[in-house]
Amino acid sequence: MIFKKDDFIFGISLGLIAPVIGFMLYKLYKFKGLTISEMLQWMKMNPNLISASISVSLLANAILFTIYINGHRDKTAKGIFAVTVVYAIIAMIFKFY
Repeated sequence: MIFKKDDFIFGISLGLIAPVIGFMLYKLYKFKGLTISEMLQWMKMNPNLISASISVSLLANAILFTIYINGHRDKTAKGIFAVTVVYAIIAMIFKFY
């Protein structure tokens, strides 16, 4: 199965995809009636929503990271963690600037 693979590049790929899925789930839950562009406009007016959406997105990576660490697939987990750190730095930049 593909999720049993232990590869750093695979972890980076998962780390890039999971937050997008987390963001879409957040959109479906919190902003059901809005399009993506309307949601982004609403988030521009309410900066606290940006932090919340990024947090939910990174939660998807935290779940994947935990699964791969517990499965002793450390190379994949390192890739997920590396991307999570980059996302977190970007989130901090958005929050403070």
